[in-house]
Amino acid sequence: MLNILGKRSGPAAFCDHISRRKMLQVGAIGTFGLSLPNLLRAEAAGLTHPAARSKKSVILVWMHGGPSQLDTFDMKPEAPSEFRGAFKPIHSNVPGIDVCELLPEHAKVMDKCTVIRSFSHGNGDHWAAAHWMLTGRLGATGNDRKPRYPSMGAVASHLLGPTQHGSLAAVNMNDGGFGFHGASWLGVSYNPLQCGSFSYGNEAGVLPAANANDFALRDGLSESRLMNRISLRQQLDGLKQQIDAERSFDQMDAAEQQAIDLVLSGKVRKAFKVDEEDAGLREKYGPGWGEQALLARRLIEAGVRYVSLNTGYFDDHSNIGPALKDKLPRHDKAVGVLIQDLADRGMLDDTLVVVAGEFGHTPRINGNAGRDHWPQAQSILLAGGGYKHGQIIGATNDKAEYPTDRKIGVEDFCAIVYRSMGLAIEDTVMDLSGRPTQLVPGGEVPAELI
Repeated sequence: MLNILGKRSGPAAFCDHISRRKMLQVGAIGTFGLSLPNLLRAEAAGLTHPAARSKKSVILVWMHGGPSQLDTFDMKPEAPSEFRGAFKPIHSNVPGIDVCELLPEHAKVMDKCTVIRSFSHGNGDHWAAAHWMLTGRLGATGNDRKPRYPSMGAVASHLLGPTQHGSLAAVNMNDGGFGFHGASWLGVSYNPLQCGSFSYGNEAGVLPAANANDFALRDGLSESRLMNRISLRQQLDGLKQQIDAERSFDQMDAAEQQAIDLVLSGKVRKAFKVDEEDAGLREKYGPGWGEQALLARRLIEAGVRYVSLNTGYFDDHSNIGPALKDKLPRHDKAVGVLIQDLADRGMLDDTLVVVAGEFGHTPRINGNAGRDHWPQAQSILLAGGGYKHGQIIGATNDKAEYPTDRKIGVEDFCAIVYRSMGLAIEDTVMDLSGRPTQLVPGGEVPAELI
């Protein structure tokens, strides 16, 4: 087992004060997103999905805790003050599409984006809603948090693999989603590489493993720490040297050896060297989440199929104004600059950028100057992915309480993500009993996007 421990700067509690585990555990070969052994075997047997040879990929920016629709993309400036909140709308580069004043980088790229204002699902349980959104099925709840179904990223890892040989299929930064970014019963080899801090509260996020305090190989490799509090590149160098010196993988089959060699020597490791980027571009992205968004782009370039990045904890039950004034500008640079950067490089059409959380927040501000859970309405942002953009889909009433037009549900959301990678909801994976299971039990891609 290879464990990467994410450092926390303070106590981590959700709205019900339940602490998170600080440790990210990834199984031995699955550690580096090594679905590669299985992919290599599948390719040899001719079992890969027809879309596996495509370059289509996804970057999911997950706003853990749930973004407020009234403070992002569905502002109601004419509503009473207890609804409209502290911020004003600004015009974007698309007439008629206004965004929050804290999102100026988003405003510059709205011609490349679609906002779904009418997303709704009705489940206000963090765990249940996140599981539903990330896997396409209900299962876990706040009282029973075990993942019941593989995430969309894990399914893509299983059916498609990376977009380039010698790469990883999936990477998750900063966790988010209560562990539901994982593979569940598909198996640990389809788990994403998990790295980075948990990034709750006011934490800005750090480069993956920059705060690691342990990086230990176990199960026959070494019980001692290889390296401590050093860069990921140095850790991987040390890991490769340890493997070469001890010849610990001599008993692995050819596919596993090939996978290890591809990852430790290849383009993915180089992707983590963000300091090779132009200083001006790095400044545009900014530190923390921005630097991680830049890394997400580099990982896509290096052949990773599915990257998820959590940009904080947006469950602001109190003092939402100051909280968003701190978090949204950093989130804005991460997302807005990423979309423009992908477009400038000709990558956006092949890369879906999707920004969402598990639900929206209450239109009426509560007695603690915050907003509570509100799954009846959420605004979701899409960019790229081969879809039509520069538009709004759906609408809510005058207080952003519920959809009044073109309601979009969870299954539709998952259908959008899957289609961007060349998968269909009718595609299947085998469950533990060996029965084919459809990716999503229903849903369709909105016609406005096609």
